Amino acid sequence: MISRRVLFKAAAAGTVALPAASMSQAAAAPCPPAPVPRWGRGIEGQRKADLGDGTYLNPIVAGDHPDPTILKDGADYYMTFSSFYSYPGLVIWHSTDLVNWAPIGPALSKPLGTIWAVDLCKQNGRYFIYIPAAPDGSSWSIYAIWADDIRGPWSDPVDLQIRGCIDPGHAVGEDGKRYLFVNGIRKIRLTDDGLAADGALEHAYSPWRYPDDWVVENFAPEGPKLLRRGGWFYLVTAVGGTSGPPTGHMVIAARSRSIHGPWEHCPRNPLVRTVDASEPWWSKGHATLVEGPAGDWWMVYHGYENGFRTLGRQTLLEPIEWTADGWFRATGGDLSKPLRKPKGGRAGAAGQPLSDDFSRNRFGVQWSFHDPAPDEMARVKYETTAAPAALLLRAKGKSPADSAPLTCPVGERAYEAEVTLELQGDAEAGLLLFYNHKAFVGVGFDGGAIRTYSAAEEQGWMKKPFAGRKLRVRLTNDRNVVTYRYSDDDGATWQLHGLRMEVSGMHHNVFGGFLSLKIGIYCTGRGAVRITRFAFRALPD
Repeated sequence: MISRRVLFKAAAAGTVALPAASMSQAAAAPCPPAPVPRWGRGIEGQRKADLGDGTYLNPIVAGDHPDPTILKDGADYYMTFSSFYSYPGLVIWHSTDLVNWAPIGPALSKPLGTIWAVDLCKQNGRYFIYIPAAPDGSSWSIYAIWADDIRGPWSDPVDLQIRGCIDPGHAVGEDGKRYLFVNGIRKIRLTDDGLAADGALEHAYSPWRYPDDWVVENFAPEGPKLLRRGGWFYLVTAVGGTSGPPTGHMVIAARSRSIHGPWEHCPRNPLVRTVDASEPWWSKGHATLVEGPAGDWWMVYHGYENGFRTLGRQTLLEPIEWTADGWFRATGGDLSKPLRKPKGGRAGAAGQPLSDDFSRNRFGVQWSFHDPAPDEMARVKYETTAAPAALLLRAKGKSPADSAPLTCPVGERAYEAEVTLELQGDAEAGLLLFYNHKAFVGVGFDGGAIRTYSAAEEQGWMKKPFAGRKLRVRLTNDRNVVTYRYSDDDGATWQLHGLRMEVSGMHHNVFGGFLSLKIGIYCTGRGAVRITRFAFRALPD
């Protein structure tokens, strides 16, 4: 699958450098996963990076959290990620030690189509998120939302009319003016309020080129992030393609005395790259530098977990050190082993429970619609005074293939999820593992039969008569092997579903979209489904 980023790569070529001795080309063929590392265990047994002994083990945010953009705001750190087709989206996460992260809430509710890599920044006491989007399939543009409090409320999106660009990176030049750098690598000046373009889009930098014999996806310069330190502007960029071969994506850097250049390549490029498919993390790239609580320095970026591309790109933290020549280097290695935590931080909450009794609204933080229509939230009603509390989801479409399901992201290699569904009217409902409308599996019912979906199609030969209006459905995903069970007596007895499903191929390199395999709940036909008692637990490695 050719990366969508190839559409945006720069026309100019950079200087080709000889490969470092440590960067010998390795085979990019998939390898069996390495022995399972031992993470800490947090809420519902979910993976926890903090091992409780002064060390941590990546990922710092498990599951589908790609293109991390991080902001240091005094003693607090905030981070958000590409949300693609999920709405509400752009969930903001908070930390005080760079290792333990918990969600605050979504910053974006108005659908803009798919959302790619954004930039979170603070300027003159106000928070901004710069967003590349293509509403209704139109041309790409950069939008902005802003807030005076990181917890919101956030403004409606403002179209900056910067066309044909993705991956904005905000910076303030030595002239005090605000700029956005975008894929390419190009830049454009902003007005002082940061809410409009104030000049033309222009070439900024021709990135360093890797040797031609390296196994990468494509050149695709993207994700420019800027830092000013010690009289230098540092420009950190990703090249090599976002997905494709495990050895493709990488982190490079350049520096300049002026925001306007000229830029010089870092002599240690690439600073981060997967060099062998046996490593635990693939396609590492799209990095931002951040200062730790005690003044040490770190790099936050994303990567695919070896053998679990279905989980999407996860967020990784690696230490860096500044060298005597004014450059920096990454010191974490292949990230297969625990690393020392940043100094001086205060551990806070980590993760969130995924089990939900529907007594409060968790849209955006946990639940979101996949590719919703502008009025999609009208399908939802909370019944908090009922016993038990419930979420009522109105039907849409004829099958999961043309309905916007509720989705819940997952960061575990193995887990179990269970939900109680009660039909109203002439509806069908069920529990899915959902990548997109072309890639999902699931089990549902319609008051007359149990229905089975595999390879994004109903498997009619599996249809089984069932006249009930209420069903409890459980799915177990054990390292990409999925088993369903269901109960019509509120869990007193369980029926093993007759089809197991293998889902390891449901990821971007097969289906595109840069998404992950999420838990989904669908409702189709005419009527609604009453959803109660959603339970989640991670399974032991």
